[in-house]
Amino acid sequence: MSHLLHIDSSVRGDVSVSRRLTARSADRWRSAHPGATVTYRDLGTDPIPHLDAATGLARMVTAQKRSAAQDVSFALSAELVDEIKQATTVLLGLPLYNFGPPSTVKATVDHLIATGLSIDTETHTGLLRDTDFIVLASRGGGYGPGTPREGWDHAQTWLTHALSVTGLQPRFITAELTTADANPKMAHLKPLAAESLNKALAAIDQLWTADEDEDAA
Repeated sequence: MSHLLHIDSSVRGDVSVSRRLTARSADRWRSAHPGATVTYRDLGTDPIPHLDAATGLARMVTAQKRSAAQDVSFALSAELVDEIKQATTVLLGLPLYNFGPPSTVKATVDHLIATGLSIDTETHTGLLRDTDFIVLASRGGGYGPGTPREGWDHAQTWLTHALSVTGLQPRFITAELTTADANPKMAHLKPLAAESLNKALAAIDQLWTADEDEDAA
């Protein structure tokens, strides 16, 4: 049976654009997979703990050498990896904060990179490559080709590189200029912001229609 893992990370609640994008994606996914199941995680309200001196080596030492704190941390990694293994599709909301990912997403990825869980111990190949991974990204400014801040979005490149060892390959759908409505200095960019959002919503609406067409071919 198909199963969806839906993850949000924005701290902006109901006004979050990334949450709007993941909600629409989840609705579309449910419509395309009637009777399927969903697991939801909200990193904005229930964050994964960051690695620290007490837990950081939990994924690098043998079970016999782990401390009690490391055992707890490793068990959480196993839980998070298992959630992805059980999912046929993962949706991640990824807002851009200070030119990078939310720290809660970084913490989650740190837990996911674990030899023996997401990486084969002998071959070192990723064990999560069979999961469809869709990232719904939002950016307050403009970071596209030719803009003054082209290349300043470090969240998408980092996520792709970091998770490559696990086999997860993200597909990005991005809405940018999302702060144009609230920032008077960006008022002239409102039409471009609306265009970017509409393109993202249209891309979401085509996701599983395209998948179904491929399956039928």
